[in-house]
Amino acid sequence: MRLLAMPLPGVLLLEPTVFGDTRGFFFESFNQRAFDELVGEHVRFVQDNHSKSTIGVLRGLHYQLPPKAQGKLIRVIQGEVYDVAVDLRRDSATFGHWSGTLLSAENKRQIWIPPGFAHGFVTLSETAEFLYKTTDYYSPAHERCIRWDDPALAIDWGFAGTPLLSAKDAVAPSFAEAEKGF
Repeated sequence: MRLLAMPLPGVLLLEPTVFGDTRGFFFESFNQRAFDELVGEHVRFVQDNHSKSTIGVLRGLHYQLPPKAQGKLIRVIQGEVYDVAVDLRRDSATFGHWSGTLLSAENKRQIWIPPGFAHGFVTLSETAEFLYKTTDYYSPAHERCIRWDDPALAIDWGFAGTPLLSAKDAVAPSFAEAEKGF
């Protein structure tokens, strides 16, 4: 697995070593020892999630407050999405900055988004299946979200058109109004 540069400290883009031939391909999608070496610490995952979305579905920007903050290791196994992380760490030089990358079944890349970041994605293909590991369990009492189109963040989602949002995401507060707690 090789590490690709991302502009937000702590957010890592991982590219697996893929062995392929006319029969198909093989790669390690997760290796605890290798992942811990890349991240520089032991990370314990407690939950795996799998979602499917149709084109134009935008999920996010989601996060959980401490003490239930979640780190996420994300990959796409079918289709493609544009994936975004926003730095919520008040003491960070990149507080309020965002970074995005294309994740697809074809490129097989994964993104590590540690606790202290909001996360969201938009589906660019007809459908996409999205897998992610989390470092803490889902906790509705700690869950928060930020408005996906907040002008203060000015995220370029790489999607032309009006995205499909959940009711929760449609009424999310702005970055300035959102409770951050990091």
